[in-house]
Amino acid sequence: MYGFEAMTFNIHGGYLEAIVRGHRSGLLTAADYNNLCQCETLDDIKMHLSATEYGPYLQNEPSPLHTTTIVEKCTLKLVDEYKHMLCQATEPLSTFLEYITYGHMIDNVVLIVTGTLHERDVNELLEKCHPLGMFDSIASLAVAQNMRELYRLVLVDTPLAPYFSECITSEDLDDMNIEIMRNTLYKAYLEDFYRFCQDFEISTQKLGGATAEIIIGTELTRDDRRKLYSSFGLLHPYGHEELAVCEDIDQVRAVMEKYPPYQSIFSKMSYGESQMLDKAFYEEEVKRECLAFEQQVCRCCTLVVKYQ
Repeated sequence: MYGFEAMTFNIHGGYLEAIVRGHRSGLLTAADYNNLCQCETLDDIKMHLSATEYGPYLQNEPSPLHTTTIVEKCTLKLVDEYKHMLCQATEPLSTFLEYITYGHMIDNVVLIVTGTLHERDVNELLEKCHPLGMFDSIASLAVAQNMRELYRLVLVDTPLAPYFSECITSEDLDDMNIEIMRNTLYKAYLEDFYRFCQDFEISTQKLGGATAEIIIGTELTRDDRRKLYSSFGLLHPYGHEELAVCEDIDQVRAVMEKYPPYQSIFSKMSYGESQMLDKAFYEEEVKRECLAFEQQVCRCCTLVVKYQ
């Protein structure tokens, strides 16, 4: 059947692909953003957005508006459209769409645990969680004192449970352990997602997995760092070995520039500049998603809704 996917793609995927490509017309244009830059108040922004697909989500909001309200309503539009697609999808696309939400779940878990550690109000933290990453027992995360309790009391019944096997320890949760937990969960999640895509011949870009999560200047040993790298991607395995011994951002840069796809990313940054690294990788990710959207008969086009 390999090579003849286009003949049967529309049976299960044609409707959703049309929906996604239709959503593209609802994205704000360069002219829209130029007009938004001229707005002097949040009510001016609301008035301009009323002529876009975001209008129905803002029309009943009273003045004075708050920035959090605008962000919440615009995010709600994305969530509604995403959940509609998820309800209409069949396998393996439905599982593919579920996988995309797991990253938001991990971020929400880290947000709640970190906020609780710093004595923030749980309700305030829940409001900041991404809607696509919510699950029933998320508020109970605040009672966990270590990773073992976090798994036993809360995460055992969530899709993240299989990814937690390497995180279960009795150590108390602190900023360092939470960051290690986040990177370990992302590693397991991305490796699982990658295997799923390979099994169903979904196109992937082997840029480097979670290798952008480089921990330098910490108390982690080289072996600890190696454990946080994914087992796939352009840098696996030799690039990961070199990154594990790096002590500063310039050494990281020297390693990464050996790989042509990364040269254009680091060319945007000055030497010694690490603050822009996440932004540079994010821009490259969005660029690749846009290129995937230009393909025909491809499930990758569903990813474009993440960047509305």
